[in-house]
Amino acid sequence: MIVALGSNMPGDHPSSEALLNAAVSRFPQAGLPVLARSRWWNSAAWPDPKSNEYRNGVAIVEANGPPEAVLEALFAIERSFGRIRGAPNAPRTLDLDLIAYGRQARDGPGLILPHPRAHERLFVMGPLAEIAPDWVHPVLGRTAAELAATTTVGRDARPVSKEE
Repeated sequence: MIVALGSNMPGDHPSSEALLNAAVSRFPQAGLPVLARSRWWNSAAWPDPKSNEYRNGVAIVEANGPPEAVLEALFAIERSFGRIRGAPNAPRTLDLDLIAYGRQARDGPGLILPHPRAHERLFVMGPLAEIAPDWVHPVLGRTAAELAATTTVGRDARPVSKEE
């Protein structure tokens, strides 16, 4: 299972990166052991680049249960970090998106798999290509590496350097 993480408001943490590290550490407690995690990436806020810059990353986690239960576990983690779901694309403390659940493809109320826009976003496909370049999109049939090279949103995304 693939989860994308993002933050541009650190909440009670010294930085968004610290908040994301704390969020990942909660995954195992939620029954989602982390198998791999990308580096954190920076990207300008979208659609308003004047908002705080985002930190993003991707984790591959193990899940035992239906995707709806996993999504609810992710929402519970978001809430524990002060996330209040409101306007789409608004600044947020923590955003956890279920990108893919195995090879499942579905378009149901409340849950679309794979995530309908992840393949367009470098801040998702770049980190995914870093840890699983050969992962194949269940609908498009293209690898994470191929998709990262053709994204159209967040083209400024880049891995965080040691100096940042």
